[in-house]
Amino acid sequence: MSGFLLTVLGIVAFAVGLLFSIGFHEFGHYYWARKFGMRVPQFFVGFGPTVWSRRRGETEFGIKAVPLGGYIRIVGMIPPAEENESKRATRMRSFIAEVRGAALNDVRPTDGDRVFYKKPWWQRVIVMAAGPFHNLVLAVVFFLVLLVGIGLPTVSPTLQAVPECVLPAGAASAADDQPCQVPITPAGELCAAGSGDCALPPAGPAAEAGLRAGDTVLAIDGEPLPEAPEDGWDALVDTVQASAGEPLTLTVAREDDDGDTRQFELTVTPIQNTVYVDRDGDDEVDGTAEVGYLGVQSAETYVRQPLSRLPGFFGDVVVESVERLVGIPERIPQLFRAAFLGEERDREGPIGLVGVGRLSGEAFAFEGFSTTTKVSFFVGLLASLNLILFLFNLLPMYPLDGGHVAGALYEKARATVARLRGRPDPGPFDIARLMPVAYVIAGAFVLLSLLLVVADVVNPITLR
Repeated sequence: MSGFLLTVLGIVAFAVGLLFSIGFHEFGHYYWARKFGMRVPQFFVGFGPTVWSRRRGETEFGIKAVPLGGYIRIVGMIPPAEENESKRATRMRSFIAEVRGAALNDVRPTDGDRVFYKKPWWQRVIVMAAGPFHNLVLAVVFFLVLLVGIGLPTVSPTLQAVPECVLPAGAASAADDQPCQVPITPAGELCAAGSGDCALPPAGPAAEAGLRAGDTVLAIDGEPLPEAPEDGWDALVDTVQASAGEPLTLTVAREDDDGDTRQFELTVTPIQNTVYVDRDGDDEVDGTAEVGYLGVQSAETYVRQPLSRLPGFFGDVVVESVERLVGIPERIPQLFRAAFLGEERDREGPIGLVGVGRLSGEAFAFEGFSTTTKVSFFVGLLASLNLILFLFNLLPMYPLDGGHVAGALYEKARATVARLRGRPDPGPFDIARLMPVAYVIAGAFVLLSLLLVVADVVNPITLR
């Protein structure tokens, strides 16, 4: 399949996953609303013009043209005005009254107690929290598939590549198409051939000894490497780095053209070379060192994790996701500069649905990814998407689900205080009063979404 078709397939697959996640979210609201006897006249995935719809019972189900969200319409989301509400006409009160009137127009005389605002506070909390909770369930399921079904990527003593020559860390010729044919100094600087200590890079010890991509190192000097892939690679690296100039006998497994695997031994002598190192173990390069060097690259393999690993792994992802969500406001200026001023895009900054769709398409078409890597990447995207939908929708801001939950909880707290003071129940919390705030918040979300679309189109985050 061509790269273009694979890209389209990746984008379409993400769009389907997004629609399913949104639909499952809305189904959470719908199920519990019906369970508690509320009337739900509409259940739609997407916004804008209706693409398809069908009525079943008293609910119209459908899909709209823009797959950037969804909604169900529950009758009576906004209660009637309170008796003591001021009648003095102002522009703000007129706006609130207009919103309230539009909501109450859906209420039929036969609805009775089926309207949202007449239901107990705890039922309203369940209905509004059920949507985000469904996204949480999907996130856990996808992370479970990622961890236990596919596994996490790790290094292994199987070789992905065996470079022909040895380049010191930071060599100026590293980005050249044929770095082994470019003369350099021992420090890696470009130079004129034949002058001083200028020469072509030395041949890689592994390539000279006959190692090939796909080989698996089983033992060193007769000592088997640990069975765990990552431990096996670490043992190989530690031994090689400590053995500059000393011959090592490697036991190697190689698959031939017929698919049969044979084992053999070969001798290789690591040379001393300047390499990047991670001294503090934080997975970040923080210096260089002179160590023994073989000239091989590890092949990535996927190791399935035990089920007991899921809680800790999921907890770490949640913490990281919360930190990124909280950090969005401070990253908006850089996002603006990247979108309109040509500044390099922050790879750790926010990304919109258009950008995530592009990443999905790029991953499907990337020749450097194995099928397992592509599936893992895609499942990880869907898992992260649903986790963000869960966290974002529970923010206590109207019109998000978390705003409705906060309103119901406030109503319960207000009624409890009134009861303790011997006063009558003040009744449903008038969420219509928050509509001006809701419009401001919705407007801010729309502006951020548009900014993300522009940035994802003109200056996208890519895998390369």
